[in-house]
Amino acid sequence: MDQGANVRYRRVLLKLSGEALMGAQRFGIDPEALAALAEEIVQVHRLGVQLGIVIGGGNIFRGIQAAAHGIDKVSGDYMGMLATVINGLALQNAIEALGVPTRLQTAIAMAQIAEPFIRRRAIRHLEKGRIVIFAAGTGNPYFTTDTAAALRAIEIEAEVILKGTRVDGVYDADPEKVATARRYERISSREVLEKGLRVMDLTAITLCQENRLPILVFNVNRRGNLLRLMLGEPVATIVHHDDV
Repeated sequence: MDQGANVRYRRVLLKLSGEALMGAQRFGIDPEALAALAEEIVQVHRLGVQLGIVIGGGNIFRGIQAAAHGIDKVSGDYMGMLATVINGLALQNAIEALGVPTRLQTAIAMAQIAEPFIRRRAIRHLEKGRIVIFAAGTGNPYFTTDTAAALRAIEIEAEVILKGTRVDGVYDADPEKVATARRYERISSREVLEKGLRVMDLTAITLCQENRLPILVFNVNRRGNLLRLMLGEPVATIVHHDDV
């Protein structure tokens, strides 16, 4: 690790969607996308940054889609949680292939493949230079992986949540559909809620707001962005809580 690097944060929670692993595929895990993402994460780790990661499962299974096909909402949510464990195992393998130690912790007990989530143990792993991947959401139906990310970030005392998306920040409309959409450099959580902007879900935003935990929204698909973010370059929208 380059402990002398001038990094902006020392402990962060990186929130990734399952789609970050799809690459050009329509579903599943693309080996090239997985390897590229692991390289980005390892670059940041080598700066001395302590990294916790929450990853979604939408590339494998979505509870909302399952409900539309007649699967019970609770069962669908649990199936989605298991999809995040699959993604967590894949990401763990890719990171460790680059020589960095990791730990996978799950909110649902599955002792044969992962540790249970234990806050003190997670913090100790981070202090020892291990990347900790948190899977299975909160372990409860009706809560998203956004909420899981906010919760874990607060529990491990992260300085910030890094929300990786397909666009380079928060806009007043969907920039993939509206050419005139305006990008915010900074926006308060209150404005996010008032304007109904899709940054994270209501529970996650409220948790961050109450604990004054900033969120940086950036394009995770653009190579080097995660590293630039850690070095203080303006490649993200900052969701702050100054007006709370």
